[in-house]
Amino acid sequence: MNLKILITLAIALVLAWAVFHFKAQLGLFILPIFIALVSFVTLRLYRLMEKDAPEDE
Repeated sequence: MNLKILITLAIALVLAWAVFHFKAQLGLFILPIFIALVSFVTLRLYRLMEKDAPEDE
């Protein structure tokens, strides 16, 4: 497994833990932060997978 993928997943897990641990203090900001976190992980992993895909010629 690629080191960048592992680092991305670790960052996402830590941020997800922080978001849900401090959800009472974040209040209304919880939804935009959650959407940003999901978007970050989705786009980052898609970009990494796209880079690893073999080229079709």
